[in-house]
Amino acid sequence: METINFPIKNWSEDDKPREKLMLKGKDALSDAELMAILIGSGSRNESAVALSKRILAGAGNLNSLGKMSISQLMQFKGIGEAKAITIIAALELGRRRRAEDTVELSKIISSKNAFEIMQPIIGELSHEEFWVLFLNNSNKVISKSQLSKGGIAGTIVDIRLVFKLALENGATGLILCHNHPSGNLKPSDADKQITKKIKTAGEILDVKILDHLIITETKYYSFVDEGIF
Repeated sequence: METINFPIKNWSEDDKPREKLMLKGKDALSDAELMAILIGSGSRNESAVALSKRILAGAGNLNSLGKMSISQLMQFKGIGEAKAITIIAALELGRRRRAEDTVELSKIISSKNAFEIMQPIIGELSHEEFWVLFLNNSNKVISKSQLSKGGIAGTIVDIRLVFKLALENGATGLILCHNHPSGNLKPSDADKQITKKIKTAGEILDVKILDHLIITETKYYSFVDEGIF
């Protein structure tokens, strides 16, 4: 039996995504309706909302959708290069907004605070990155810096660069952070060794290593909380 498609232009005003947003506000729209506004149009046999629902169902969730490449999005019938780019750009803006939202959380009083700052930055990456949070005497974040960027399995950290940046920032405390794209929170032997080396160097320079966090998409592992320090 052939599916009959009703174009969005023939829908009631309350059901059209753009008009619905104007009348009821952004919170009234589903994920599919918001995406339909982005892509603008569907096809002869499928509305933009129906196409968006199909994409979301295929991706599983917005986090997974945000990790898709242009070529992966273009595998969905009805999505060309321009629409794929629009989707990626919108989701990236959302990710950056989340990262900016954490700026207000400037004082670290727990490992969770550090996780909330770094998760939007490295939690969803498909490769490993090593970052350092530089703190003052009040445990307030002075700055944060990427120290290295590697592949899926690991990354190399230059200990000299860690403390060069610490001295330049006038930091008295550091929180080490890196992500595990695999989702495995267990620290490797290499993770433990680099932590020990940095901590030893910090003792000589009177810069405390306050913690080391391993971060994934939704969880984290704290060396301090787990008693490794």
